[in-house]
Amino acid sequence: MKQVPFLDLQRIHREIRGPLEEAFHRVLDSGWFIMGPEVEAFEAEFAKYCGVKHCVGVGNGLDAMHLLLRAYGISQGDEVLVPSNTFIATWLAVSQCGAIPVPVEPRSETHNIDPDALAAAITPRTRAIIPVHLYGQPADMDTINAIARRHSLIVIEDAAQAQGSEYKGRCAGSLGDAAATSFYPGKNLGALGDGGAVLTNDASIADKVRLLRNYGSRIKYEHQDIGYNTRLDEMQAAFLRVKLALLDEWNAKRRTLAEIYTAQLQNTGLELPSVPVWANPVWHLYVVRSSNRDALRAHLDQCGVSTVIHYPIPPHRQACYSEYSSYKLPLAETLANEVLSLPMSPFLTEQEASHVVEAVRSFPGKGGKQQNEPLPDVH
Repeated sequence: MKQVPFLDLQRIHREIRGPLEEAFHRVLDSGWFIMGPEVEAFEAEFAKYCGVKHCVGVGNGLDAMHLLLRAYGISQGDEVLVPSNTFIATWLAVSQCGAIPVPVEPRSETHNIDPDALAAAITPRTRAIIPVHLYGQPADMDTINAIARRHSLIVIEDAAQAQGSEYKGRCAGSLGDAAATSFYPGKNLGALGDGGAVLTNDASIADKVRLLRNYGSRIKYEHQDIGYNTRLDEMQAAFLRVKLALLDEWNAKRRTLAEIYTAQLQNTGLELPSVPVWANPVWHLYVVRSSNRDALRAHLDQCGVSTVIHYPIPPHRQACYSEYSSYKLPLAETLANEVLSLPMSPFLTEQEASHVVEAVRSFPGKGGKQQNEPLPDVH
């Protein structure tokens, strides 16, 4: 039986083994492994790619968001608006500052945060908004930024799934006051270990993050702040430089696969992704919805198709956020019960994508209401 993996990192790295080995030996031979020329070069290259002035490499995506919030002075008792359906790291970064995550429901079409619900959630204690570009599709940033300006709020993008995605021709990571991203190996731009970065045009914020990532120190053994040890290391920066040069090509392959899925999964009873006309996603994930999700997933597994649920338990239902147990967030909970991520990778073949389609079409159950028409550009 044909097997289609959800994501095969070995396949990706086999294709670029030579450049990766060259990068490895370049760092090994240099003898410089922390905060050296590879990090500096990657930071400059990724900042240019995203269209911002500053990139600061850190240890992972959660630390990138946490340090950004710290740099903006978010602290005990402040409220930060976050999506109700997102990976928990978005919430954890807020909690690590002593601030309060305030969940906001998404739009059912895109699964991204709903600006109308966002505006209604603002209180006198609200300090910031964290829109997540979920699945690699940008949130409605012009509307979110307009709301933020009216209430003097900070907008920090969670761009961990969206390296290279565009909103009205502008790159994710350049759309708010600052952004945090992750280079976890499965991301569109993934390291061979953990890594993350802060993106901003604000020199003072970039400088503060640089201070915080390195023990609160600018000069060795002199410490101006209670900082952390969370630095993107030289080896990962060197690997990321190899992959950054290929990112646009890889994202284009993802878009081709998404087009195949969208065209060939019509009339299957699934709710397909809906893309606003102003968005150019990078399809970190291709997520469908089905009221018979678990049965569909079991069927696909029997057909050799590996799938993942992003995410089966929303943050407000996690044990670590038991204080939110009384919250009513019905759309987040519905999505948790219905979403299913199909295989997606720049090295997934079109034949494999067609096998996924055939497996879905052979499912005897019924899905939910189909929705895949572009949303109107009303802004």
